[in-house]
Parts: sequence; C-alpha cells; structure tokens
Amino acid sequence: TLARLRELHPGCEAAVIGPAGERGVLFASIANNRGRSIARGGLGAVMGSKNLKAIVLAGAKGLKPSPADAERFAFIVYEANKLLKSNPVTSQALPEFGTSVLVNVLNQAGAFPTRNFRESQFEAAEAISGETLRRDYVKRRSSCQGCPIGCARHTATSAASGDGPEYETVWALGADCGVGDLPQILEASYACNRLGLDTITTGATIACAMELTEEGLLRDGPRFGDGARLAPLVRAIAYRDGLGAELADGSRRLAERYGRPELSMSVKSLELPAYDPRGMKGQGLGFATSNRGGCHLRANMLNPEILGIPKMIDRFATLGKAGLLINIQDLNAVLDSLVICKFVAFAMKEDYFARLLSAATGETFESQELLRIGERIWNAERLFNLRAGFGRADDTLPRRLTDEPVKAGPSRGEVVDLQPMLDEYYTSRGWDAQGRPRPAKLAALGLETTAPS
Repeated sequence: TLARLRELHPGCEAAVIGPAGERGVLFASIANNRGRSIARGGLGAVMGSKNLKAIVLAGAKGLKPSPADAERFAFIVYEANKLLKSNPVTSQALPEFGTSVLVNVLNQAGAFPTRNFRESQFEAAEAISGETLRRDYVKRRSSCQGCPIGCARHTATSAASGDGPEYETVWALGADCGVGDLPQILEASYACNRLGLDTITTGATIACAMELTEEGLLRDGPRFGDGARLAPLVRAIAYRDGLGAELADGSRRLAERYGRPELSMSVKSLELPAYDPRGMKGQGLGFATSNRGGCHLRANMLNPEILGIPKMIDRFATLGKAGLLINIQDLNAVLDSLVICKFVAFAMKEDYFARLLSAATGETFESQELLRIGERIWNAERLFNLRAGFGRADDTLPRRLTDEPVKAGPSRGEVVDLQPMLDEYYTSRGWDAQGRPRPAKLAALGLETTAPS
C-alpha cells in the first residue's frame, strides 16, 4: 500500500493500516512510510472500523513554518546536537546496536521477562542480542528525518528482509515465547510490520497461548520455544483465521476464555513490555499507574534503576521512588505533546526543551513550567480514566509479579509489593487513597471544572 501511494503521490507521507486493521484485530497498528508504526492500543482497528485505509499528506514546498526566533532556535539545535553526539547512549550504543542493545543489559540484571514472565532471564539471550543482530543480520542503519542518533535498522535473513526489529520486538517474539532463533524472530517481525500488528501484544498474546497450551487448556496451540509457528500465527492473527481468531482479541480475553485470567501479563488490558518489575520495582509502579496500561513509554525507570542515569538507585527498593517516577511521567507527557523522541532525554534535560519551545513560539517557557504542564496533562488523563470507571483496583500488576517470586538469577526471590508503593505515589501526586485527584490539586492545575461527579 505504501509503495503504491508513493507512486500515486510522489514525495507524500502516509499512515496506513494492513489486513489486521481491516479485520478489527484489537492490537492492529498504523504504519508510515519511514519504517515506523503507531502500534500500541489498537488504533489500526479504529481506522479499520471507519473503513479508512490510509491518510496521505502531500504538501508543497515553501510551507514549512519558521520558528519565531530562527537564529536562537538554530543555535539551541546546534547545542543539542553536540550533547547527543557526546553522550555514550545516543552517540555509541543506539547508533551501533539499536535498541536491541538492551537485551544483554536487562538479561544480566535479571529483569528480562522470559516465557510469559515465568522467569526473568533467558538462556539464549546472547543469540538474540543487539550484538548478534548487528554482526549477522543488519544491512544498513537508518533514522527518522533529521535525527543524528540513527537507531533504526534494516535487516535481512536468507529468506526475507525488512525494517527493525526493535528491542521490544526481539523480546516479545523471542524470550517471552522462549524462542532463541533470530531468523524465526525476524520473519515474524517482518510479518507483523507487513500485516499491521503491534509486535509487543502479538508476542505477549502468543506467549499466553503457549502457557495455556502447556497447561493442557488450549488444544493444538503453540508451545514455548516453537519458533517455527511464530510467523504462521502472525498471519493467522492478522486474518482472524483459525486459532488466530482467538488470539486476535489479545491476551486478556484469551486467558479469560480459558478460565486463567492471571496468565495475561497486562495492565488495564494492555500487554506489558520487556521489563520484569520484580527486577526493577520502580518500573512496576510505572506500569501500574500508567494511564494507558502496560506501557514503558509513559514512564521508564530503566535509566535510574538499570543504567545509572543520572545516578544508580536501588532497583529492588520499594519506597522512595514515587517522586522520581512522577517527574519522569510528567516529562514524558511534555515530550509526547512536543512530538520529541524519548531517546534525546538521555542527553538533554528539561531546560533544553523549554528553550526550544520558547524560541519556536516566541513565548517564554521555563523548565519547571513545562513539568507543570506535564502534570496537568497526566491529571487530565487520570480524570478521563476515572470517568470511564477506572480506579485504584485497576492500578495493579499481574498476580505473577506480585505473588510469584523469581526462581533464579540476580532477582531471585523478588516480588513487587505494590500497595505501599501506590500509597506513596497517590500522596505525592496529591490524590486521595483511591487515586482521585484532590480538589486542591485540581484547582492548582486549573482542572477543577473537569472533576468527575
């Protein structure tokens, strides 16, 4: 579809859905012609429900908006580029290995979810790592337009080629399914991209099916390590064919259908990504309190708990992390609103974003003001969820993570003691014990008229 649109509209940009979106698969993605996808949450299914196949933008030259203070804006961009090129993450790790550099990092920490989160280390991690991917399968690097980092990859096996995969994809179709064969993972990844599926939920749902099969509940289903079935299952899901029709509604509905809802590794019905909270407790709080469910992009505690950026904190500690997490959540809300990649935050702090916005708009913004805007966004989203019936009971984690200790490795014996963490978080947010923003907090943010009755 993208190739045909480019033929019809040379130089266009497009957002399109594939067969999965057309058939209402609940985790269908929207792809664009730069090898990226809007994948999480099933927006491809929303487009499909409206019989909307694609959105095409074909602009004319000379229409690019100019910053209010172009000279100042250009200088700040110059400074930002210097920071990105001097930071070891944005100048070395991501350009060299892509996001899959995290495979070995998380596995060594004992925070690499394996076989539907039954374990936190994968014995075949090296075989699917960013280092192995770079050595044997990467054909060229690529980047989003104008980006100096260049974390994207084009890869190929003896049978196929395509964009990616990202770390989350390697994990979801690899370790989470117990598959250590990188060509099989790549084939399934290419199929997800081609057919329009979120790779995280696809892999997590297949992993759930694998556990249901091994427990004797799902007949003729896949088993952990059965990499040969990955790509065929991806196609079956996209076309709602056979077993794929059951998997097309996601892991929560699949697990509930077979009487084992606890086997869905999801929060608010969104499948968890590639971080085991038993090995990084702050990340568990981030998953539980995310307004859209199991999401690492709303708040990722990887930097302080695993990478030591800006400094290392005790990843197994339960309390004392709410304030840091809130700051990260509010900043990410700002970055999403500014349409700025999360990776630049490895090298750039809030003041750079405030200066860029000031130069672009001609208005003056301070870093604390930006974080206040982020706080307002976060609370507005919370109010939306409260109106939809969500509350403290939904700020939770799968029972496996709160009740089943890790059996081996660096995180051995760990579970997430979530309730005291929630208490601390709600207090720090200015919410009541049920997770409702207090009137004083809403008034301070100018949201008092939007509070649910």
